[in-house]
Amino acid sequence: MSCFSSCFTSRESNEKKVSKKTSGRRKGDLPAATPSRSESDIAPQPRPGNHNQKVAPVETTNKKDANNEAQNNNIAAQTFNFRQLATATKNFRQECLIGEGGFGRVYKGQLDKTGLDVAVKQLDRNGLQGNREFLVEVLMLSLLHHENLVNLIGYCADGEQRLLVYEYMPLGSLEDHLLDLAPGKKPLDWFTRMKIALQAAKGLEYLHEKANPPVIYRDLKSSNILLDNDFNAKLSDFGLAKLGPVGDKSHVSSRIMGTYGYCAPEYQRTGQLTVKSDVYSFGVVFLELISGRRVIDTTRCTEEQNLVTWAQPVFKDPQRFPELADPLLHGEFPLRALHQAVAIAAMCLQEEQAVRPLMTDVVTALSFLGDNPSAGTVSNGASPSPPSDHNMASGNGNLHDEESIRERQKAVAEAIEWGSTSRHNASRSGSASSL
Repeated sequence: MSCFSSCFTSRESNEKKVSKKTSGRRKGDLPAATPSRSESDIAPQPRPGNHNQKVAPVETTNKKDANNEAQNNNIAAQTFNFRQLATATKNFRQECLIGEGGFGRVYKGQLDKTGLDVAVKQLDRNGLQGNREFLVEVLMLSLLHHENLVNLIGYCADGEQRLLVYEYMPLGSLEDHLLDLAPGKKPLDWFTRMKIALQAAKGLEYLHEKANPPVIYRDLKSSNILLDNDFNAKLSDFGLAKLGPVGDKSHVSSRIMGTYGYCAPEYQRTGQLTVKSDVYSFGVVFLELISGRRVIDTTRCTEEQNLVTWAQPVFKDPQRFPELADPLLHGEFPLRALHQAVAIAAMCLQEEQAVRPLMTDVVTALSFLGDNPSAGTVSNGASPSPPSDHNMASGNGNLHDEESIRERQKAVAEAIEWGSTSRHNASRSGSASSL
């Protein structure tokens, strides 16, 4: 049990001697028996079709009886034997293969008893994920439950076999619909993009604010956001997840892991990890949603190969914000919403982690951007007049709706103003220090 020694600790651990009951544990609380921080830096798990480079090499671990380890830690996920999953995937036939990466292969399957469609990830025994990483992912997804986190149905640890069974997400990843769009495939419209951004933000908010202790996702990218038939988004692949700082600690230290382009700059420099590291990664994904560009794209001219570097000068000039919009949108988006979205992305991508917003603030700001599809749109480069309060209200003229809209507008405006002030203050302090 050395790999489940002390990493996950509940805030109610002091009461453990008083009562051994766990049924009253708050949803999202994590138990005490889990991997130690010194041992739980987790190997990368590239998603199928992910072309991004990993920042750090992988460390394999000792082989243990993972099935016994998981059962001893009261994992709620269902256990499968290898024969059951072989049957579900038609003996891992090529026609059932839906993805492949450094960790192994992903197959679509159907459980024999329930008829439920599932995704079965079969880990390559010589691949990027070791036993300890497998156990941590099982533990994380068994204990963390939210509508915007992928659901782990079960796992298999028969002998040398290591397999994870997830709910099947029929539309694949955000990357498939945004960055690897097949010829003739319709691009995502503006409001679907904002909906996906909001739901991904809610998933991170749950990990940062509701999980106990907080969890740093550490590998947010477009290929790790999965979509159902209604384009509802869920975060997947928790192999890099790390427990956040607790008590008076400001950060946790770890090996530098993740995907190049998405990692926060301070994490790459120092290995110090906070929830604000995830906020930066979210800013990168959100900028991809706005622009339709990949964060690192070596097929573009040199000055445009790094999306964040290319966008930074544009952030300083609101008149240039439309330059960031995906050409495939053909100008079909509310200009005001574009300005708000770019401002939110710029706040998340602040160089200094201290001035980035919390995910709760990001969720508040984004909650307005996916609404009101009937708002004026930019067409053929023409900028519409700012909508009046009357036009922004619903068609029935309901006063409550008008007040709700105004409140949300105010929240977004305050968030944007806060970000602008933070950037201005940071700029002034930087100038002063250079004198």
